[in-house]
Amino acid sequence: MPLSDSTRAKLRRISTATIATALFKRGFRTQMIQGVLPLHPAGGESMVGEAYTVRYIPAREDLNTLEVFRDPAHPQRKAIEECPPGAVLVFDSRKDARAASAGAILVGRLKARGVAGVVTDGGFRDSAEIAALGIPAYHSRPSAPTNLTLNHAIDLNVPIGCGDAPVFPGDVLVGDADGVIVIPAHLAEEIAAEGTEMTAYEDFVAEKVAEGRSIRGLYPATDPRSLEEFKAWRAERGR
Repeated sequence: MPLSDSTRAKLRRISTATIATALFKRGFRTQMIQGVLPLHPAGGESMVGEAYTVRYIPAREDLNTLEVFRDPAHPQRKAIEECPPGAVLVFDSRKDARAASAGAILVGRLKARGVAGVVTDGGFRDSAEIAALGIPAYHSRPSAPTNLTLNHAIDLNVPIGCGDAPVFPGDVLVGDADGVIVIPAHLAEEIAAEGTEMTAYEDFVAEKVAEGRSIRGLYPATDPRSLEEFKAWRAERGR
């Protein structure tokens, strides 16, 4: 099922840390994409979108010349024009940032088309320009060399590994200042619902801790009085 507007809106207000805990409860331990951080300024709502994937393999010199970019069917170029609005383009760059996965012109095109974000476990060239575009973008580090130096784009919208996390087409990616986490598509709605509840309680706890309260009986809520206080706090704030 496509990601609903209501589920998308809920996930935008939930941190990757909260989602990681909700997934951990269900036995999922490797859904956080390792080694990627945002280029764009932190803050605001989280990046949310369904995965559209690009798979790279190691480049072979006779197949990776600049001439390949003249072909509109080249998988990297095709992905830029076909990644659906609201989706997140995800590159499997084999955790190798010695060559760029894409640059500012391609990422700018994604933004213009309404794509929700872009993620690679490699690097981006033109990183300062990408950061200024305002589209959520995550990579391991800047990298000037063209992707053809090391990468051969071989496939689109297939299961990939990105930063040691499995990413299947249609899985839901959420990104914030801590990084990017992958929610299996069939769990997105229930994770959004549980994460909304968890976030409300965590906000309550943070407020109490700031007031000097001990976490004993509060976090986790082993003291029933904590839940009673939370209920009143929630009603007061419309949460």
